[in-house]
Order: sequence, then C-alpha cells, then structure tokens
Amino acid sequence: MKPTLLILAAGMGSRYGGLKQIDKIGPSGEAIIDYSIFDAIRAGFGKVVMVIRKELEADFREFFGTKLDGEIELEYVYQELDNIPEGITVSPDRKKPWGTAHAILVAADAINEPFAAINADDFYGAEAYQAVADFFTSSNDETKHCMVGYKLGLTLSDYGTVSRGVCAYNENLDLKNITEVTNIEKKKGEIGYQNQDGKWEHVNPESFVSMNVWGFQPGMFDIIRTGFTEFIASAKDDPTAEYYIARPLMDMIKNNSGSIRILESNATWFGVTYRNDKISAIERINRLIAEGRYPENLWK
Repeated sequence: MKPTLLILAAGMGSRYGGLKQIDKIGPSGEAIIDYSIFDAIRAGFGKVVMVIRKELEADFREFFGTKLDGEIELEYVYQELDNIPEGITVSPDRKKPWGTAHAILVAADAINEPFAAINADDFYGAEAYQAVADFFTSSNDETKHCMVGYKLGLTLSDYGTVSRGVCAYNENLDLKNITEVTNIEKKKGEIGYQNQDGKWEHVNPESFVSMNVWGFQPGMFDIIRTGFTEFIASAKDDPTAEYYIARPLMDMIKNNSGSIRILESNATWFGVTYRNDKISAIERINRLIAEGRYPENLWK
C-alpha cells in the first residue's frame, strides 16, 4: 500500500504577509508545495491530501488546476473553527483554527494508510520523503512512527525569530520529548531564545528539531482525537490556545502506547516564514535546478 502525503496548508501566513502556501518560487511558477509533491511522487507516495481553509479553496484549485492529473490523486479537506466535538462552544474571540495536531485530525476520514504529514511552506528535500517511505517499508507496526530530524543551526531565518520543536532523544534516536519554542533566533553568534523568565536560554545548534516531517501509521488519528477532545474541553474559552502536534505525541510516548524514531537525513531544508525569505528560496531552487536535481518545469 502506497503512503499518502498530508500537506498542512491552512495557515494564516501573518508574518509572511500573504498566501505563502502557493506563492510562486520556481522558474515555471511552482510553489514550494509543488516540489514537495514532486519529491513524494518520486519516493513512491500514491495520494496527496491537502488541509486548507474553506475560504481558500478557490485559490488552491485555480493554482493547481489540472497539472497533477495523471501524476497523483489530490484531495482537499478543511480545517475550520467548528471542526470540534459536539456540545463545545468556543470563545467568540477565536479567529484561527486549533493548530497542527487539529489540522492532521481533520484528514482522518480521507486517510486509511501510512502517511507523511508536512508543512506546505517548507522545502524538505527529496531525501526526507524517501526516508519516511523506507521507514514504512521496513515496519508495518501500528505503534511505530517516525520523524525526519534537522539540525537546529541549519533551520534559522535571517529575518526574525522562528518556532521549532526542540527534540530530546536517546542513543537509538528514539524521541523522548519535544519542546515547542516559538522565538528561537541567532544573537551575537549564539542560538537561543528568551524563556518565560525573560532570560536568554542557549540551544545547541547540533540538536535535532522537528520541522514537521512526520511519518504516522493511521492509528495516530485515534491518539490525536482522544487528546484533542480532552484539550478542547479546557481550551474552548482561550482565543489563542493551539493543539500542537507535540502534545499528543508526548502523551503517547509517556503512556508507552507508541514510539517515534528520528530519521537522520542529508536533506536540505528551507522555508518562507518571512517575506524576505522568498528571495533566498528562489536562489536555492535555482541552484538545485542547475545541479540537475529538478527540471525547470516540474509538471511539463
């Protein structure tokens, strides 16, 4: 059974200042999301499920048009504020959906096979998709999942702070803990962030971080659903609360109901958190094309 690529594309793009998920980066009008799909096809994935907001559907359908016809199946699902358990009333001040784990959960009815979950606006490199596909080939254990690890020092932006899932793991690269840090930056040659006490906290640039490349067995939906039901009951009145993917995963590991193997990869990552990141992204894509890694027109 071929794995599915689940693309989380419902973000607001507030720091970027626009719909960065389908902003054109490649020489033939490709967005980063095109390169993700292209790499997944080469790694043997059989379907794409894209999580979007309903209000963006026309933009996405216009952007993709028919270019994936004959290449791979594409299905849209929708992350909205009302994708919550019945009987829950949320704060009227709530303006955006409930975070990455919630985004994955809304795809539950569309996926029955192992799947990789990624961000729409991050370029992960072909090796990342191959690593996840190889993991699924080597194991069909419903309790064993994976993530592609990237070195923190190679994932920063020159234009502001970034959010990263900083990982703790054992000698076998089994994930033990993941801490969501929302304000990591490089300052005076050192990488770190201001903690809740206002003090600068150093982070090792060689540490693995999660860039949201996950490989999940389909049973992960049940784990996330259980956790989200508990989360929303206490967070419904908080207009800013988010159900990050780290939360159900850490509960799973703590309860010994599943494991996550960190996959080491030589994949190249870059993203477009800020508008100025686009210039660098275009340069990197052009460099990869010049090296023969990608054609000038992905879908021609």
